[in-house]
Amino acid sequence: MRFSQLVAQLSEVQAGGAAERFLADDPALCGAAALDQAGPAELSFLERGHALGADAAGTAAGAVLIPAQGEECQALRAELQRRGVAWIALADPRLGFAEALEQLYPHQRPAAGIHPSAAVDPTAVVGMGTHVGAHAVIGAKVQLGANCTIHPSVVLYEDVQIGDGCELHAGAVVHPGSQLGPGCVLHANSVIGGEGFGFVPTAAGWRKMPQTGRVVLEAGVEVGSGSAIDRPAVGETRIGAGTKLDNLVHIGHGVSTGQGCALAAQVGIAGGVRLGNGVILAGQVGVANRAVMGDRSIASSKSGIHSDVAAGEVVSGFPAIPNRLWLRCATTFSKLPEMLKTLRQLEKRLQE
Repeated sequence: MRFSQLVAQLSEVQAGGAAERFLADDPALCGAAALDQAGPAELSFLERGHALGADAAGTAAGAVLIPAQGEECQALRAELQRRGVAWIALADPRLGFAEALEQLYPHQRPAAGIHPSAAVDPTAVVGMGTHVGAHAVIGAKVQLGANCTIHPSVVLYEDVQIGDGCELHAGAVVHPGSQLGPGCVLHANSVIGGEGFGFVPTAAGWRKMPQTGRVVLEAGVEVGSGSAIDRPAVGETRIGAGTKLDNLVHIGHGVSTGQGCALAAQVGIAGGVRLGNGVILAGQVGVANRAVMGDRSIASSKSGIHSDVAAGEVVSGFPAIPNRLWLRCATTFSKLPEMLKTLRQLEKRLQE
């Protein structure tokens, strides 16, 4: 694909944005790579806010997406142009790069149909244009929407509902009664609707509480590899539309999230937690039972959330406190041994 053809497909350009550009010899692009690794037939990009180093000015890429703002960008444009490297200046180069990748590496869907080795219950309904891969199991009364892709060894238990255009990767398991809205993606070995961790302590030991609820994923939810979303004893666990889960995320029973949340790897959320819209949890954040996080609140990596977090607040640490306070505390930690030494010297003087 020629660079000019790729540029024409970018949403910022199609929306009428007068993006400055230099086409050079309009290179033919067959792939994409990082600035320091890209070759003459590859596209790369420089993200807003990143320092302009030698990797940018000296890149061997055939074309580069660069930020539209910043005095340093003017010098970068001149250097790229001097070296004959094509470029276009965008308000959001990262978004442009994501769109370009879709053009350079179009998603290939397998042909519609059911593999001979798949086990499909006669009461299940498989929508038009859907592909069911080898050794997949489709249980009784499953409703599988149109244009879905069910990769090998996926298991859908009875009464599962899958919306149109979903993609379930190898080894994903969806337990009874679970519902996926349109456009959901389950990556390999994710588990939706497994039993919540419900046990009652008795004198004779732990008594299991039946988990009779369900899990609902709203439209456009994406679940990373090895992640698990548990069903509750009663009611439902609900993941809001457009929410994205990284790999190895655990969502406990009865949790609900708002729309557009983002949960990074190894996040763990205990039962009954409520997340508002647009909440961001960085890697290895833990959220305790029934905590509530308001809209657009953020927890930095390894934070421990033990109480409610207000809308828009950024918290850090364990237990989590406001981020600015945490940063002040963090700068003090390394000074604590010297402060302790000074305190003991003062105590000794007072005693004398």
